[in-house]
Amino acid sequence: MKVWIAVMAFWGIIDGSDGNLMKGYYKETCPLAEEIVRHNVQVAILRDPRMAASLLRLHFHDCFVLGCDGSVLLDTKGEMVSEKEATPNANSLRGFEVIDYIKYLLEEACPLTVSCSDILAMAARDSVFLRNGPWWEVLLGRRDSLKASLEGANRYIPAPNSSLEGLIANFKEQGLDVDDLIALSGAHTMGKARCVSFKQRITQPNTEQTFYDDRFKRHDTFRRVLRAQCRDSTRDNLLTPLDIVTPSNFDNHYFVNLLRGRGLLISDNVLVSEDHEGYVFKRVWDYAVDRDLFFADFAESMLKMGSINVLTGVDGEIRKSCRFVNAWI
Repeated sequence: MKVWIAVMAFWGIIDGSDGNLMKGYYKETCPLAEEIVRHNVQVAILRDPRMAASLLRLHFHDCFVLGCDGSVLLDTKGEMVSEKEATPNANSLRGFEVIDYIKYLLEEACPLTVSCSDILAMAARDSVFLRNGPWWEVLLGRRDSLKASLEGANRYIPAPNSSLEGLIANFKEQGLDVDDLIALSGAHTMGKARCVSFKQRITQPNTEQTFYDDRFKRHDTFRRVLRAQCRDSTRDNLLTPLDIVTPSNFDNHYFVNLLRGRGLLISDNVLVSEDHEGYVFKRVWDYAVDRDLFFADFAESMLKMGSINVLTGVDGEIRKSCRFVNAWI
């Protein structure tokens, strides 16, 4: 499947519902679109390095609910409850103001031309690249949804305590396979998580595997440090880096950490602790020793994820504001 995605990406086309995503979609209608997005993502990251992970996560959380259609950006209006209020997103997702400002600038330059969903896709790519990660040609032409799904956000976004079996099933529902799961999990090489997200991982019995000689008990020490930081419920919102080695860079240290038992979330560690057939572990090992392989596979999986249930052609709309459908303005 990845070979086919790569071939389609090479020719600049991925099938949508009523049209295509393609390279250079705004070349004629808004030639400075990608430059405007890239510059303002760079400014946002310089002000707040954590914003790179936040913008990448926004794209992920958008695509896993209804598809890559900008539904995650909609505010609550009338009977429609925003996805921002879903359990995985509330007091957790961030970066909305960055997207708002980029959209404002694009509306000034090219009114009702660049979709919010395309802005998310471009901002995610730029966030990775600006933190020393891979670059890929984002295929564009998405349109924005007219609705949000609180139920979908609560159902389809993977929980931080997911089992490997649950993660595989969750990704399969989105048309993503095990290879995509492993590669996209590498996004956790950037960003931070709240204590409440990994408290279960540090309080449950230590049954996780490590794949090196832990003669100095570094794994136990890591758990003790986390336990001290998150010792009671008053610290539930304290933040800890997902990658303790290079928390602000996009690299392959996430996979090295997994092999050393230092994955922060349960859903990270299950990639090695619950892989009874060995295929997932082998891929983790491959990425831990070969950064370029991880970068290439991550870019392919991002292209594949970015094509989930996209709206094209006459479906949806190009929102004037990412927070509201046009009929509300």
